[in-house]
Amino acid sequence: MKLLLCALLACGANAFGFDSAAAFSRLKALAGEWEATTPTGKFHVTYEVIGGGTAVVERDRGEGMPEMLTVYHMDGKRLLLTHYCMAGNQPRMEAQAFDAASGEIQFRFLDATNLASPAAGHMRNATLRLTDVRHFSSNWEYFEDGKIRNTEKFDYTRVR
Repeated sequence: MKLLLCALLACGANAFGFDSAAAFSRLKALAGEWEATTPTGKFHVTYEVIGGGTAVVERDRGEGMPEMLTVYHMDGKRLLLTHYCMAGNQPRMEAQAFDAASGEIQFRFLDATNLASPAAGHMRNATLRLTDVRHFSSNWEYFEDGKIRNTEKFDYTRVR
């Protein structure tokens, strides 16, 4: 009876109908060091699980670029991220879709701190595809003046 009730009420599911805790668990499995080669050079990213397993910290470094930081964490049944961008602002996004089979997590813009105006350049959406224990990809959309200015796609391989 409890399982039937849970199925009817979508226990564990968030407002978008998926288990965001399962998506967060997949993010935790990224702990380690990763590298991607792009036309503009090599990118390195490290993931660390902190706060007794309550947050995942992502540190990004690209050749000739300042380091950036993204923190993923649960807020009740919501999976959120805050991206500390080299653009000088801090967009927050919420996971709105998770496909457990493909490992794809789609994050969409909620709000941002230190954003000069809604038209100011900022990261707006991100999609991670956690392919397997040795590979993942990320796709980030940078918005300016209300439209996508560019998309950054990275295909990472685990280094450690």
